Amino acid sequence: MLTVEIIDDKSPICIPFILERYKNYSASNPARPFIIGLNGVQGAGKTTLVRALSSKLRDDEGLQTLVCSIDDFYLRHEDQRALAEAHPDNLLVQVRGEPGTHDMNLARDFFTALCEGRPVKVPQYDKSAFSGKGDRVPESQWEMVNGPGQPKVQVVIFEGWCVGFRSLDPAEVPLKWNAPSRTLRHHAIVHLNFINDRLRDYDVITDTFDAFIHIDAQDTEWVYDWRLEQETMLRLQRGTGMTDEQVVRFVDAYYPAYELFSDKMRNGLFTDKPKCQLRLIVGKDRKVKQTTVI
Repeated sequence: MLTVEIIDDKSPICIPFILERYKNYSASNPARPFIIGLNGVQGAGKTTLVRALSSKLRDDEGLQTLVCSIDDFYLRHEDQRALAEAHPDNLLVQVRGEPGTHDMNLARDFFTALCEGRPVKVPQYDKSAFSGKGDRVPESQWEMVNGPGQPKVQVVIFEGWCVGFRSLDPAEVPLKWNAPSRTLRHHAIVHLNFINDRLRDYDVITDTFDAFIHIDAQDTEWVYDWRLEQETMLRLQRGTGMTDEQVVRFVDAYYPAYELFSDKMRNGLFTDKPKCQLRLIVGKDRKVKQTTVI
């Protein structure tokens, strides 16, 4: 049987990076949690890394650690449908995924409460609802943190495939469109501009990060191969999964954001926090080949 084994060679690199910055941060910010943004190219081992980081920070370092995902801030089903109907020609917003399909008001309120140490419920999203189109889980089922009798959250890991993307100057979008690319020419520039404009709303979260970890790939197009591997394994184990053609269409739906925004992230997320961004570059085997602190 085919298996996709991802060995954790990343947390031994990330933990010292986090702890050094947490020590410096907590000395002057005893009340506000230390917030880590984590972007991982899909299929490169982000889930494995997040699990290892949260375990080590909680169990080995005794830090009250909260893991949350940008996926849990997707628009409600009805709001996503309204967005798609309002822009019927824009394929980028017909389904959840791209910047612009998240509820950034909810995200802003959530992070504001976290930063102020107030009780807050952690949003949850059910991707299986509405036959896979997804919907938000009722708020009554969300987990409370910082509540009465609960220890205060000290570290937040906010992960997701587009976490840390920042919008481009509008003049850069047509330059990207005219350059060689895999998917950008599938979309009108005005539709790419829509995503770019909406991404500005994400800065309210990105600006809260005290450290940032980016799992990059030597070749971003490997996300297609990695997703094909995952779906092949699912078909063998469960008898169900996307076909190869469906996988390509699935990845094509979010790949334009990689082509638009990855370079800016690689050049550095912060202007006022030097040495607070760690970039791990992985090979086709998902193992770290190079590390850079920005």
